[in-house]
Amino acid sequence: MVHGKKPAKEVLLPSVVEDDEADTERAELQLDERRWSQNGVDVHEPGDQPSDPEGDMADEGEAGAGEERETSDEDYDTDLELRGEEEPYDLTGQTCYRKACEMLKVVPVSHFLQHMQCTELDLMHRGLGPQGTKALAVPLVTNTSILRLNLRDNWMEGMGGAAIAKMLKENCYITEVDLSDNNLGDHGARAMAGMLKENNTLASLSLSGNRFTDWCSEDLGASLVSNSRLQHLDLSYNALGELTGQILGDSLSENTGLTSLSLAWNCIRGRGAVMLANGLGGNVFLRKLDLSFNGLARDGASALGQALRDNNVLEELNVSNNRIPPEGAIRIAMGLKANKTIKSLNIGRNPIQSVGCYGVLQSVRDNPNSTMEILDFSDIIVNQDFEDLYSSMKETFPVLQVNHGGKDGSYRIVKT
Repeated sequence: MVHGKKPAKEVLLPSVVEDDEADTERAELQLDERRWSQNGVDVHEPGDQPSDPEGDMADEGEAGAGEERETSDEDYDTDLELRGEEEPYDLTGQTCYRKACEMLKVVPVSHFLQHMQCTELDLMHRGLGPQGTKALAVPLVTNTSILRLNLRDNWMEGMGGAAIAKMLKENCYITEVDLSDNNLGDHGARAMAGMLKENNTLASLSLSGNRFTDWCSEDLGASLVSNSRLQHLDLSYNALGELTGQILGDSLSENTGLTSLSLAWNCIRGRGAVMLANGLGGNVFLRKLDLSFNGLARDGASALGQALRDNNVLEELNVSNNRIPPEGAIRIAMGLKANKTIKSLNIGRNPIQSVGCYGVLQSVRDNPNSTMEILDFSDIIVNQDFEDLYSSMKETFPVLQVNHGGKDGSYRIVKT
């Protein structure tokens, strides 16, 4: 800020702040003839309203009468350049960050100032909020040192998420980002999806616990088809449902980059579970898939069994807590008889009973090409027949580890 005599040209940073009171006018950006040497971010959520903690679905209903609202990254007012007086080149980005914080009325994060030139930046649980996140995105646009960025649990909401997404479109050095537990909502999800269509350097992205719903599923699906660089994606602890399962099923069959995907703790069930499993059958890159705490049930498990017949790439599969009955476990077992790559299967905490566990273990024994190393039947009681089968396999499968919920010797399978 310039004190004393007012210069001929007054230069302000981009206006990204709007007062909570309705009668406060928004500051306007005064343009200078020459650009600043650093970049910055100006982001407003549609209508300049903060995202609703209960989810962004309410925003959709508030669209104009008779007109369905379409919100994407383009709906945010985003300006990635701070303009003003020419100043000496700021190699560290500290000056740019401090000016952005001053304009946004947030306190600079000292840890960020101290570690701007490190390869890894950890800013978990800092309470950045939307404004603090936007200020942070300003110097990150041109930062060439940071490769791994952890912004977990900062409640950045949709506006902050859009700022980070815009920054990642420009930054070609960051390869790992954790944005878990930030209440990004569906608007933030769509901004991230738009970023993935353009970013060619990001290899790992965690978006766990951000209240995503089926409203953003088409954007997420399209981004997975177009992006072949991203290898690890975490979408766990959201509210993705049946529609997302259907769309991601199609996307998985076309994706050529992901090696690890987590959809744990969502609401994928019914037809969505079936189509997701079908997509897995056509994927030739995915190595690790976590579908725990969803609702595959019998039909989803049956489709998964068929997928395991066709897929010879997947190595780790977690389908625990999915309401899979004994019939579903038998279908999965049939797929395992032909599978040559699965090394770890977690099917624990499902009502598959001892007969389901026995069928899965037997399919491993009957597959001469099986590479199974870990079978997890946690919290499922097995009988003596299961124990006998496992004991007989220890010589031919010396590395196989089997976990279960204990033995119940009250009944045995009648052998003929």
